[in-house]
Amino acid sequence: MNATKRKIFVACRALGIDNDTRQSLQLRVVGKSSLSEMTEEELRKVVKALEQKGFKPSRTGGTRKTAKRADVRYIHVLWGLLKKADALENPTRDGLNAFIRKRFARTWGAALIDVDAMEDHGQISDVINALKSWCDRAGVDHSGGA
Repeated sequence: MNATKRKIFVACRALGIDNDTRQSLQLRVVGKSSLSEMTEEELRKVVKALEQKGFKPSRTGGTRKTAKRADVRYIHVLWGLLKKADALENPTRDGLNAFIRKRFARTWGAALIDVDAMEDHGQISDVINALKSWCDRAGVDHSGGA
């Protein structure tokens, strides 16, 4: 997915626009409801329309500080390997947090807010092992990390 399409999805999420509303906006702006059918120029017109609705693109490129703990950073490494292998439905940080919540909320009895806030070694180890298993099932080599 190119950067302009990603920007459209980020803008829609920031503005609370669902898929149907986004597609209606696209149809109104460029005459096409599908992003995959649009040229780069048409995609930029959609971004411009979203900016007129109040979207303000980040000037920093959305960078975040890295996790303080090496074991938590390793979770991000494994997630990145799965992303490269195109094994993830939602390869974002939000997707990682959702995976952890779905997989472990019942076991841990608590809802995780953000992976980088994890401090419990056992929980971190659980996540690492689950991601390693996923890598194994997806045929992703994770042996270079740890």
